[in-house]
Amino acid sequence: MPADISYLPPNNSCLELLRTLKLGHTRALRMPSPHVCHSEDLLFHTMTTLAKRVLLLLDVQVANLADPPKGVPAAALLRNNISSVLTIARSAKPPPLIIHVRNCGDQGDADEAHAPGWQLLLSPLPHEPVVDKLKNNAFAGTKLAEMIAPDAEIVVVGLGSDFSVRATCSVALGRGNDVILIRGAHGTFDRVEVLHGGGITPSARIEAEVEDELEEAGVLRVGYERCARNLYGSIASERRP
Repeated sequence: MPADISYLPPNNSCLELLRTLKLGHTRALRMPSPHVCHSEDLLFHTMTTLAKRVLLLLDVQVANLADPPKGVPAAALLRNNISSVLTIARSAKPPPLIIHVRNCGDQGDADEAHAPGWQLLLSPLPHEPVVDKLKNNAFAGTKLAEMIAPDAEIVVVGLGSDFSVRATCSVALGRGNDVILIRGAHGTFDRVEVLHGGGITPSARIEAEVEDELEEAGVLRVGYERCARNLYGSIASERRP
């Protein structure tokens, strides 16, 4: 099971609480009594330090990444690249906080909650939180903002470029986060242009347009090939003075 963000260890000791946080339980909703942990500052510091580097996997679900035409056109490439990014993150020392965000679609949608297509394609490890959302913006109506420090560096991969990826990256920038979008590890569906005679805009063009838009807003765009060599090295530092 993924990490339960409402979990609090049964043992009333500060040490046990900190051990739990180090295992990935980034938010204790039922705070211990004051005599349990003498320093609230220590607890807060431990919680936020864990989330200064984040890998955010958006809507990496069976329905989105099935072979076309059910899944996105670049499904095979994305399955490989996103899986590789996740492996790199898990191997980092120390690893970032890895958060799996799962969209809960409307009734009848392929990603309707608990439908086969709703399932995550890449199984979370026990300490990796899963956040269910109803909106494109993964921060809306979820605990995500409580799990990620406003000054954290967030690496984003997943679906869909013109929906969840665009909305979540934009909100993260507004919070003050450094945001890194991995080109070749996010994607979307072709778009039927209802207002333009039913023409189709290819997914690759949409993905590139979203990258340009987000880069203009302040997101750092990094190619998958380069990211695979140095994801948690000096990529983000290149734009800092």
